[in-house]
Amino acid sequence: METSPNLLKNWAGNITYNSNRLYNAASVNEVQDIIAKHANIKALGTRHCFNTIADSQHNFISLLQMNKVLHIDETSSTVTMQSGMKYGELAPLINSKGLALHNLASLPHTSVAGACITATHGSGVHNKNLSAAVTAFEFIDAEGRLHHLSKQKDGEKFNGLVVNLGAAGVITSITLQAEPTYNIKQFVFEHLSFNTMKENFKTIMGAGYSVSLFTDWTNDINEVWIKQKANEQQAGMKAFFDAMPATGNLHPIASISAEHCTEQMGVAGAWHERLPHFRMGFTPSSGEELQSEYFVADEHAVDAIMAVQKLTDKISPYLLISEIRSIAADELWLSPCYKQNSTAIHFTWKQNWPAVQKLLPLIEETLAAYNAKPHWGKLFSMTGLQLQNRYEKINAFKSLLKEYDAKGKFRNDFLNRNIFVV
Repeated sequence: METSPNLLKNWAGNITYNSNRLYNAASVNEVQDIIAKHANIKALGTRHCFNTIADSQHNFISLLQMNKVLHIDETSSTVTMQSGMKYGELAPLINSKGLALHNLASLPHTSVAGACITATHGSGVHNKNLSAAVTAFEFIDAEGRLHHLSKQKDGEKFNGLVVNLGAAGVITSITLQAEPTYNIKQFVFEHLSFNTMKENFKTIMGAGYSVSLFTDWTNDINEVWIKQKANEQQAGMKAFFDAMPATGNLHPIASISAEHCTEQMGVAGAWHERLPHFRMGFTPSSGEELQSEYFVADEHAVDAIMAVQKLTDKISPYLLISEIRSIAADELWLSPCYKQNSTAIHFTWKQNWPAVQKLLPLIEETLAAYNAKPHWGKLFSMTGLQLQNRYEKINAFKSLLKEYDAKGKFRNDFLNRNIFVV
């Protein structure tokens, strides 16, 4: 066990965890032994969540030492890895084998398992979230038993437990569906008007393999990032509606250097060097930001975006930037995109929690008409009762958990408040 005189913090520094008792495991047997010895414990990964989803008042277990690829199956194009592996470690390795993943998040620094159990995502009207790539996983339950679930043999139980918020147990390995490697060209345009966005939203979001809109909500969409699968015969993008092509690489926040951003200007590169917004080799030392994000069904996207735009005067003083992305529907019970194509409205805030804490209920009230769901790993103020009404399979999820954690060994205040409220 490693302990510290100071309590542990998350990546952004806005959350101080309620325990400094951290056990590092390097094998499945060690994970089983540690879990068996404690009445309450939580897995702690790369700590990129901005809320208390991974917090514990008791004990933590880290599997970041378990970060190896276990098997690449060329027949099924799947890759199995230990759960401590990060996307930034995995992607170059499988790319060297001629394989790729269907998508990546903005930052490549999170663990694969942590991203999948919280339904983290990239963008693209035809791209499901990262969890949808999971074909199998192994985890250890509250009694120390090892379970293997697969998409092929476990059906709805599998769909119920992929996005499990850390409530079912501790994941030790995970298998992802891969595909042949591909290249991406990234183009950036500036100053797309809100009127153009409103009139052409579906076309704009479908203009590339992955599309992101960045805005500070004041006058227009500040930047449009379009990531297209590269084709040597493909003409470069010279114009995009009423937006102007960027004349050099940009950061999502235009005033910040693009040094750590992935290459733009239509220069082709491997999928893992373009799909994230930030370079694999750059790991931020601290977040210096807060994040929140809300998902609405695609049919409500434009109305929801314009409703938020009306809050500009209240939002702008505390906002760094917002990002708008598309995510395709999936079958995972606790995914915000369960059976609905979705648009996500993301807020990157200045690290001023008192101000942001007051803004979140206002944004949520504004988006309530569109049945918005929050990202599980980011900041929100919705009550557990509100969440119960927005996830049709949440009661089935709670019933399923009884098979793996009957006494609540893996529960914490976050889960009790948001999942087990009724």
